[in-house]
Formats: sequence, C-alpha cells, structure tokens
Amino acid sequence: MWEPIDAYCERMSAAYWAEPVNALTNFAFLLAALILWTRSAGLPLARALCSMLAVIGVGSWLFHTHANGLTAALDVAPILGFILIYCFAVNRDVLNLGGWRPWAATLGFIPYAALTVPLFARIEALGSSAGYAPVPVLILVYAALVRRRAPATARGLAVGAAILIVSLFFRTIDGAVCPRFPPGTHFLWHLLNALMLGWMIEVYCRHRLAG
Repeated sequence: MWEPIDAYCERMSAAYWAEPVNALTNFAFLLAALILWTRSAGLPLARALCSMLAVIGVGSWLFHTHANGLTAALDVAPILGFILIYCFAVNRDVLNLGGWRPWAATLGFIPYAALTVPLFARIEALGSSAGYAPVPVLILVYAALVRRRAPATARGLAVGAAILIVSLFFRTIDGAVCPRFPPGTHFLWHLLNALMLGWMIEVYCRHRLAG
C-alpha cells in the first residue's frame, strides 16, 4: 500500500514534487467545481456532483504528490462516485424513471463495467485507460436514449463523450511521448477531464432548469 508507484511519464523519483505539472493541473477540477457551484443552486444532485468534482481534484493531487497504493485508491474512488451520482441524476431526472428504477439502473453500472472493461483491455494500446473506456460509450447510450424527448440534452451528452474520448487519448499516449516530451501528456487528461466533468454538470443543470 505504501510502496511508491511510478505510473506516469513526468515522475522520475518518489519525491513530493516529482510530478509538478500533473499535480498543479488538479486545480482545474477545483475551479470547475467552484464555477458550477453557483450555477447549481437549488439542484441538490448538481451540488453533490460539484462536491464530488472537488474531491476528484483533491484525490488526484494526493496521488500525484504521494504516489502509492492508498492514494491511488483515493484518486479512483471519487471518479466512480461521480459516475454513479451522474447516472442516478440522468436515470431519475432525464429518463424520468420512478420509484426503485433509477437506483437499479444506476447500480447496473457495476456489472456493465465488469463486462466491458475486460473487452477494452484486449485493446493493448489502451493500457490502463481501458478502465475508463466504457464511460464515453455509456454517455453516448444515454444520449441516444434521450435524443427525442430532450434533443438539447442529448447533444450536450454527446459533446461530453467527445471531450472524454480526446481526454482518454492523451492519457493513453503519456508513456509513448516520454522520450520526446518528458512532462508527458497526463496533465492534459486532467485539464480536459475538468472541462468535461464541469460540462456534464452544466448539461444536467440546463436540463433541470429548462424543465
């Protein structure tokens, strides 16, 4: 748990500031959360998403300054939390599922990920990004499901999926660019993810406010 992890191009030692760019770009998550906090007034789930977005930034900061097994878990867990909250928000407030159904549909993400992550893992070029690859696919499925009842929301979801795909591209090529660009490209994963997650909250807020 406490063994140092060297997972990204920028890290050259176990020192606190071994990944300065990867660490500092986590402030983008905090900035996005702050901007969307005002926008989400009166929308409890949106506020929960903003809070989780800030926690994502803190967890990622801890991992990129204290890279070990514990901080790796603190890095990943808030991302899963954000996904589950967002799925519930879409299931309840966009798909208009009632009663127990939004909860069941949200929990369905777990077997969905368990089935699809191994499939993406077969694509060797994806590397560790295979764990995130099912997410843009799911967003596009949601976009398709709501395209008739809420076309603007569907377009917003599709834009979010597109940003995430680009973000995953830069996460995936981090190791490959090391010889020519020592800082790597993982920091772009942070910046684009902050943009994408903030945008996803904005899409949800727009849908709720329009309704």
